[in-house]
Amino acid sequence: MPDQTPVTIVMIEDDEGHARLIEKNIRRAGVNNEIKPFTTGTDALGFLLGSDGNGREHKGEALLILLDLNLPDMSGVDILQKIKQSQGLHMTPVVVLTTTDDKREIQRCYDLGCNVYVTKPVDYEHFAQAIRQLGLFFTVMQVPENGKA
Repeated sequence: MPDQTPVTIVMIEDDEGHARLIEKNIRRAGVNNEIKPFTTGTDALGFLLGSDGNGREHKGEALLILLDLNLPDMSGVDILQKIKQSQGLHMTPVVVLTTTDDKREIQRCYDLGCNVYVTKPVDYEHFAQAIRQLGLFFTVMQVPENGKA
């Protein structure tokens, strides 16, 4: 069996409380992968797209993106679109994790190529449970290496 490249989770979430809750409950699910947190779309895209602007700097890496749609500097939908249009990142799985449950917004995200859309439950315990279940999902999902597909 070939060695699997460790998956790096890129978390784009501006709410510090949500970010801590997400990380804590992903860890509780037994996921110990590196998590790179970003609080703005600008910083996240700077990292993801790299200096060449097309994401090729991440060739051979396995990334999984957790994306909030409501960010202070830009729309998560715009970030999703840039990721999926990027030559180096278009195969990267994107999990939209947001409070928005508008059916048109959900459809738009899937049309743009998001892989999973999760609406954040409002109350703490349901939110924590949803993230633990998402973490369990991460333990079994396969993530392609960038530039290999």
